[in-house]
Amino acid sequence: MYSGNHWGGSFEIAVDGSTEDDQSLNMDLDRGAVSARRHHELDETQQGWLLGPPEAKKKDRHVDLGCVLVKRKVLWWAFWGLAAAFVLVGLPVIIAKSIPHKKHAPPPPDQYARALQKALLFFNAQKSGRLPRNNGVPWRGDSGLFDGSKDVKGGLVGGYYDAGDNIKFHFPMAFSMTLLSWSVIEYSDKYKAVGEYDHARELIRWGTDYLLRTFNSSASTINHVYAQVGHAKVNGTEPDDHYCWNRPEDMEYKRPSISVGSAPDLGAEIAAALAAASIVFRDDTAYSEQLVHGATTMFKFASDSIGGDSHAAATYSRGQPEIEPYYNSTSYWDEYMWGAAWMYYATGNATYEGLATDPATPRNAAAFAGVLDLAVFSWDNKLPGAQLLLSRLRMFVSPGYPYEESLRGYHNVTEINMCAYLPRFAAFNFTKGGLALFNHGGGQNLQYVVANSFLAALFADYMEVVGVPGWYCGPHFLNADVLRAFARSQINYILGDNPRKMSYVVGVNKRYPRHVHHRGASTPRNRVKYTCTGGRRWLDSKKADPNVLTGAMVGGPDKDDGFQDVRANHAQAEPTLVGNAALVAALVAVTSSGRGTGAGAVDKNTMFSAVPPMFPTAPPPPPSWKP
Repeated sequence: MYSGNHWGGSFEIAVDGSTEDDQSLNMDLDRGAVSARRHHELDETQQGWLLGPPEAKKKDRHVDLGCVLVKRKVLWWAFWGLAAAFVLVGLPVIIAKSIPHKKHAPPPPDQYARALQKALLFFNAQKSGRLPRNNGVPWRGDSGLFDGSKDVKGGLVGGYYDAGDNIKFHFPMAFSMTLLSWSVIEYSDKYKAVGEYDHARELIRWGTDYLLRTFNSSASTINHVYAQVGHAKVNGTEPDDHYCWNRPEDMEYKRPSISVGSAPDLGAEIAAALAAASIVFRDDTAYSEQLVHGATTMFKFASDSIGGDSHAAATYSRGQPEIEPYYNSTSYWDEYMWGAAWMYYATGNATYEGLATDPATPRNAAAFAGVLDLAVFSWDNKLPGAQLLLSRLRMFVSPGYPYEESLRGYHNVTEINMCAYLPRFAAFNFTKGGLALFNHGGGQNLQYVVANSFLAALFADYMEVVGVPGWYCGPHFLNADVLRAFARSQINYILGDNPRKMSYVVGVNKRYPRHVHHRGASTPRNRVKYTCTGGRRWLDSKKADPNVLTGAMVGGPDKDDGFQDVRANHAQAEPTLVGNAALVAALVAVTSSGRGTGAGAVDKNTMFSAVPPMFPTAPPPPPSWKP
């Protein structure tokens, strides 16, 4: 019935049911044998039959995460730990952030930002043409609506009046637009912080729209450009923009449009203005391209005016009796270098970089001649500005050969110019009150002061961007903050920190000029249209201006810190477009509003938005190896 048991014995094993016979039998056994039997251990096979198969050990389960095996228990613990962390930490944070909080107001603008906001308003007061409703100067209205109507299709309507008269001088107007654009490119965040970014851009566009009308900007080649609208003869006795004292809205005398066929200086300056503005309006592709095209055409005209003989060309003002007494250009190579630099930044075309750094350009411009007056940035001398602008290229990009030699020269001269500005080196005289006399005590000094203060503050920011703490003036190492302190000291003087405790910017602080040499500000808007000579009563009036020319910086004090607040004193009491453009640039450079000063203040990259990489792009890496 049962199969054979090859190991012997029965398959039936009695565990607990032993019989009395068995117990009796066991009693008769030898105790030693029993003891030996108790200690005998069954082998594994016997244990297997007796106990059945061994219980399998539970194996830990793992999850393959690619390069790591992780126990499932660990993953579960990690998951639940993260979930708990989210509930305890993340959820409260999300709830807290979702609750609306009162936003902290930005810090109030400093005195420079407040002055900046007013200085920009001066440009609104100087506008010519049909004014927008939100112009912000209630006593101004439409004017000059027939300017150039007999000379140019669509006329020469718009632009800005230059100063206290009603002439539109295109040479300083273009330079003013270049300065405004430069300041916006470098300090756009500051303009935004004080709420003036859109305003500044609108003012620039008002100017560049007009400059595009002064020549055939849709063409590729031109043979003339309009240099100004309106005229004034020295000691003239016939109605013109100086003989008459009329509000722009009341002009009835002739306003000729004056064109020139040779204008290497004016042409290069207009090209610079359009090129710089094209960078400002990079976000408006169509308008930016229009500006670049116009700048290209105008710079070609400037180059063609020079021709093959670098010294035979005439400046735009030579032989022009309506221009020469007022904005006479003494050279054109400074504008050529200045314009070429801006054309390079606007287009990225290395041809312009080559023109700006060609050894002949600084040689013809006397850039390295060490002439002290050539260190003074102004409407007639663009060399210091051009050299700083090209030093920017060397400091930030360092293009190397073949540009390095000239760029190094521009950089060295820029450092020397900065040394010359400082009173400790006595290159220029200063008043007892601390004002630099960059024009040797002549009239309209403040426009030179603010222009060079702008360069000083900007160069200090450039140095901090590239991590350079300062520069050498001979054996003396000076910190970049020295330049900022100089710039602020000059602007502080202008805003009222001077022996007379007078602000030379109208509307800033309590004491400022009340008799500005300005036709629109001095003539009341009383619905009376004064004749050419009838309006002169307001020139001679001792009453304060009925219309406050907010933000206008006047010509400024004399070499002894003296100032006569008399309307007929045009050398001290007249504001200019160039002066206010430089003032705006200097104020935005030194204000702590927005990104403050130093390495974070300057927008390093916008200037180079059209400039291609200086070196070839590295090739892509090879594909990954596969066996």
